[in-house]
Amino acid sequence: MSSRRQVMWLSVVLGMAVLPVAALAVMARLAPRPKHLGRHSNGELAPLPQTPNAVSSFSRETESHILPFEFSGDPAAAWSRLREVVATHPGLQIISEDPHYLHAEATSQLFRFVDDVEFLLNEATGRIELRSASRVGRSDLGVNRSRCEAIRKRFQQATARAPGPQ
Repeated sequence: MSSRRQVMWLSVVLGMAVLPVAALAVMARLAPRPKHLGRHSNGELAPLPQTPNAVSSFSRETESHILPFEFSGDPAAAWSRLREVVATHPGLQIISEDPHYLHAEATSQLFRFVDDVEFLLNEATGRIELRSASRVGRSDLGVNRSRCEAIRKRFQQATARAPGPQ
């Protein structure tokens, strides 16, 4: 096979590999912020999409369930610690918040995919419920779960360093 023909085939193969990823990247940039986020009338966060690129402490499905963050002591202090962890977490930007709810967006570095990350304070149970979901695509390669677990670890470390009863 001539080198010109090899270059042509290589170009075709690379184009076929790059095109779907480029299309997803364009879709990610154009995807609007979901309108169904926030606390719902049943006291929970939004249901998860039917795709396997999301986790929630409200999910009843094993693959998409993640444990809520637990705390004891002052709920406002726990919420403040969580807010600080989220505000300083790489790639996260807080979009909206109130004394019991926080919505942040996580943007991937390479393709600029956006995930919505939500937290809901339940003072009565000593829990912070959470949800993290990709806006586009089918798989997130475990990124949403990994991010939430990294935030959990930092929240636990901040709690351990906090003065007084936890």
